[in-house]
Amino acid sequence: MTPHQGIRLAQLGLAVNFVLALVKLTAGILGNSYALIADAVESLTDLVSGAIVWRGVAVASRAEDERYPFGYGKAEAIAAAVVGLMLVAAALGIAIEAVREVITPHHAPEPVTLLVLVGAVAVKATLFRFVLRGARHAGSQAVAADAWHHRSDAITSAFAFVGISVALIGGEGWEMADDVAALLASALILYNGSSIIRPALYELMDRSPDTTLLSAAEQAAREVPGVLAVEKLRGRKHGSRYFLDVHVQAAPALSLQEAHVLSGKVKTAIRQALPAVQNVLVHMEPFES
Repeated sequence: MTPHQGIRLAQLGLAVNFVLALVKLTAGILGNSYALIADAVESLTDLVSGAIVWRGVAVASRAEDERYPFGYGKAEAIAAAVVGLMLVAAALGIAIEAVREVITPHHAPEPVTLLVLVGAVAVKATLFRFVLRGARHAGSQAVAADAWHHRSDAITSAFAFVGISVALIGGEGWEMADDVAALLASALILYNGSSIIRPALYELMDRSPDTTLLSAAEQAAREVPGVLAVEKLRGRKHGSRYFLDVHVQAAPALSLQEAHVLSGKVKTAIRQALPAVQNVLVHMEPFES
């Protein structure tokens, strides 16, 4: 997936969230359901997070320049972290308001709110799978965060559906089921938010990539004729791409020109084996048995 496609996914999410937020907020107010209003708030945060992801992917797609010689890839991790923090803030806000609604007597929700929620769950579940597939293909933390935000919205709608159903079936005395559903949904949103923040922070702190990627890079380097050993290999994620540093040992008698050519072959071999690797810094050393 290209950066342009990532931006298109973010734009799709914005359009869907805008429509859903308006529908759910209107139905929640008219239908006397706080769980549905909380769900609308979740969709509104999706609007803001979608705009953040849109901007983050756009910035990350810029080519490197003198000010940022390694490119702008970290913008994706920053966008993902901001989206995660927004989810945490939304979860806490929904939880506080749900507790207030539980202790405040109010009328039961209207049955029509259930129809709105069925549609919302179907739309959001489909959007989650579609966006997450694109995010995994591109290795984009920001787009993946947006996908999980869609899923948290679907979960909120599902909890609201259960809560409203219990309130309607139970009748008088069960009105609080609607608010309890909102409270439970906030706990899941909080979990999703923390799950998004964690990998984003790993990337911002230059945590080592998955051992599978490093092992594949080491294997590609060892298979280059003339490479006698791979002493060190480390890497870091930069947006949807990776930067690797590798120390390669070769025959001590190699000339500087020959060592330079060999290092180029190692770099090419790794990048061919791992297209997600943007650059490889090869440090040549004399082989020591």
